[in-house]
Amino acid sequence: MSLDKQWRDFLNESADDKNIFTYIQGLQEIISNLKPKTVAEQRRLQLAKQHLREVKRFARRMENDIGVLQEKLNILEESAGKE
Repeated sequence: MSLDKQWRDFLNESADDKNIFTYIQGLQEIISNLKPKTVAEQRRLQLAKQHLREVKRFARRMENDIGVLQEKLNILEESAGKE
């Protein structure tokens, strides 16, 4: 199975069950299946892996922030509804 076909299949799946971590995992799998032929390609793959780790870290932080903001919004809506 070619990498192009895997990528197209991944993109064509239903978007209902996807979140940012699904996309990150797909990219990690694609990158891990690449076989660099030169040292330059190997360095690029290492950089891509490092960037994906950073993206994953920021995504977790954003999800935590969203959760906190949703809780605050609920509290504000509840207190506005009591008045």
